Amino acid sequence: MIPVGTPDETREKAGLAVWFGGASLACWFCCPFWILVSFVTLPLALVGLVRAFVECHASKSGRASRARAIVGAVLSLLGAAAAITYMIFLATHPDLPVQE
Repeated sequence: MIPVGTPDETREKAGLAVWFGGASLACWFCCPFWILVSFVTLPLALVGLVRAFVECHASKSGRASRARAIVGAVLSLLGAAAAITYMIFLATHPDLPVQE
């Protein structure tokens, strides 16, 4: 049997911050319904930030790449900032999403 926390398993999971951060940004460019996108991308970006934090700590012991963790954190921050900015915009302009 292989132990659960083997370094190979950790390396396979080490790129998840980049994937979550990239997905949180890609949704903005792929889907024209931004009101729906903002509610999907915010959780993706927050999960990406948590994974980047975990990967950054794993990079100290050599189990993950620090550069990939930083890239994932930056992508996740951009996705979260876009979602929060759009939600604030909708809150200050409540008449825009409603079409008659």
